[in-house]
Amino acid sequence: MKSKFGMCVLAAGKGTRLKWDGPKALAPLMGKRLIDYSLSCLTEFASKENIEAMVGVVTGHLKEEVEGHLKSHYTQGNIRFALQEVQRGTADALKAYFEKIKEASSVDYTVVICADTPLIESSDLTLMFNEFKNNPKLDAVCATFSTSNPTGYGRIVRAKGGLGFHIVEEKDADLEIKQINEVNSGLYIFKTAFILKHLNQVSANNKAGEFYLTDLFQDSYAVSALMFASGLKFLGVNTLAQLEEVGGHLRKRIVQKMAEEGVIFVDPGSVYLDAEVKIGRGTTVFPNVYCMGKSSIGENCILEPGVIIKSSTLENGVEILGHSYLEEAIIRQKATIGPFARVRPGSDVGEKSKIGNFVELKKAKLEKGVKVSHLSYVGDAFIGEDTNIGCGFITCNYDGANKHVTQIGKNSFIGSDCQAVAPISIGDNSFVAAGTTITKDVPNDGFAIARAPIAVKEGMAKRFIKKKT
Repeated sequence: MKSKFGMCVLAAGKGTRLKWDGPKALAPLMGKRLIDYSLSCLTEFASKENIEAMVGVVTGHLKEEVEGHLKSHYTQGNIRFALQEVQRGTADALKAYFEKIKEASSVDYTVVICADTPLIESSDLTLMFNEFKNNPKLDAVCATFSTSNPTGYGRIVRAKGGLGFHIVEEKDADLEIKQINEVNSGLYIFKTAFILKHLNQVSANNKAGEFYLTDLFQDSYAVSALMFASGLKFLGVNTLAQLEEVGGHLRKRIVQKMAEEGVIFVDPGSVYLDAEVKIGRGTTVFPNVYCMGKSSIGENCILEPGVIIKSSTLENGVEILGHSYLEEAIIRQKATIGPFARVRPGSDVGEKSKIGNFVELKKAKLEKGVKVSHLSYVGDAFIGEDTNIGCGFITCNYDGANKHVTQIGKNSFIGSDCQAVAPISIGDNSFVAAGTTITKDVPNDGFAIARAPIAVKEGMAKRFIKKKT
């Protein structure tokens, strides 16, 4: 029989020290929001443990923004919301959770996790849940760790000779208690019946005048303090410095995992990857590469130095040469981009196509084997298979009010320094001579040329050449 879990995410904070105008839970981190990491951890834990889970998020500051984000990004999820009207401590937040989410009281276990601890992994929750499996009489498990600088943390005071313990918060600790190095992480699993029995007994009789959830841990209770080897994973985000720090740890974790799966990083510490980026085995990533959003990069690709990729898809064998910029684009297998190319949203570059240096594409569909090698702009265009575009080609797609489409067929040749004034159509197997401005359609097998007669005046150059003074 599956265990039923309630997952309580504490997300009511303001994030004042983050210097962030929005709610703390929505602070940006590697292409996601802080709360997304806690939710991913819970979802993975439920899947791995084969448990039935209900997620409840306790909101407060700018609750509409938090709820809006979760409703738009977790449309298939099972997320409930509970508003903590006034922030009076973690126990008060948990009270709001049980009072406003009816299903919360009917589950076997309740996990309490903060929305600002993105380094916690599902395996950590599994270790805590194993405590219950090994000792069915347990009522609660608190994750703890030891630190050389415990200032600010609640201290774990273990009962002598017993299973229980209690937690003393920093403001209430005397000098002896402050010497304790084992501290509270803020991550808990409770038997739900235990919470319901004791939660209303928690008082605000402390120096902060708050209702502490930590008061549910007492020497006489069947509670366990599970010490983890490192406190790094419990690092909370309260400042921009901490946001940067956890981001660094997350990126390192992602790079290490990819390296184990066969991705080659020339200088792992110089690469920036968002949390949802995927890279296939055999791909080589050079220094100073940025991959953001939900970018997907195939196998055996090459990303040279300075490449920026945003929310794009690269198929197998693609080469992105130095300092190229791709955004919301699709690059088909064995295509080459760059160096110094820009591929803008809506572009689809065909298999074995070549986009060269200082070429810009925007909403352009290129079929297999197309070459746009030098100094060109192709926007709102369709180019057929094996067509070759010469240097300095421009699609004149904008008339000052509306965009228009340029269509070029397959196996055609466009000479250097040509302009296609859209809307325009150039057929298959066509040839456009260099220097031509195309203002009317060119049929299949057509030849187009538009040049003014050249006038050469012998001896006249001296009238225009200025001598240095």
